[in-house]
Amino acid sequence: TACGTSWHAGLIGKNLIERFAQVSVQVEYASEFRYNHSIIDNKTTVIAISQSGETADTLAAIKKANDRGAITIGICNVPGSSVSRETDCGIHTRCGHEIGVASTKAFTAQITILYLLALKFADSRKTITKNKLKAYLDKSAINSGLRSLSKVLKAEKSINKIAKKYKKASDFLYLGRGLNFPVALEGALKLKEISYIHAEGYPAAEMKHGPIALVDKNMPNVFIVPKDQTYDKIISNIEEIKSRKGKIIIITDSRDKILKSLANDLIIVPKTNHFMFCQLATIVLQLFAYYIAVGKKLNVDQPRNLAKSVTVE
Repeated sequence: TACGTSWHAGLIGKNLIERFAQVSVQVEYASEFRYNHSIIDNKTTVIAISQSGETADTLAAIKKANDRGAITIGICNVPGSSVSRETDCGIHTRCGHEIGVASTKAFTAQITILYLLALKFADSRKTITKNKLKAYLDKSAINSGLRSLSKVLKAEKSINKIAKKYKKASDFLYLGRGLNFPVALEGALKLKEISYIHAEGYPAAEMKHGPIALVDKNMPNVFIVPKDQTYDKIISNIEEIKSRKGKIIIITDSRDKILKSLANDLIIVPKTNHFMFCQLATIVLQLFAYYIAVGKKLNVDQPRNLAKSVTVE
């Protein structure tokens, strides 16, 4: 349970825990959790995710979980915060103080923690072999991932160039599948938060169940396209937008010619695994939102109407 960006991290955590540990996971907005008739007892674990550790709705959700006898785990960036004190146990993301109101490094830290937590659950439940666990935590693979992150950051000039093309757009669609659906949600949220442009995130296949009515020659559509089992299906979704003359921005780790033919703008990240691709795509989307906001001469660190720690319900 969480709010905003942390809720998006929770969606990725759900996918990872179910994938590795084979435990059913529900993700609820903290503001809804306290009022819903959730089935919670002393065999339930409630993971509360918060950057500040002072989010009022999340604290209320923790209180409800504690009152029902659940085990509560906090994932939080601030040691000594209310979330740290009110939960039974927890993990500090320790990614350092975030200056900007719109959460960035806290999100990537949260999904890293959830990845490790999912693997730990899988190990303790024996749903993963020791060899596979070792492979997922291999130091050379991690170092390779870090080098990939550095390469993405070095590509910020090209991302800036693309952002300038779209800074006057009034609406965006962000589309992804699987692990990258929450990344699409987060990319859309970042754009809304700091550039004040309306944006929506959707599972790519759901686009044709309503949002496609919005598509015209003026609407940018951001597709997150890893070369995985969803690849062929998402190509089909892109072609639907293309046939309606929508502008297409693709973030991918593939160099297939078909993507070049479909995209108005193509951002290629280094080839890595499914999990690291989420991180790379997230950083691209953060930079994209940042440069659109800069291009509009907006205050990126202090967007209007937002607070770093939401202490009201």
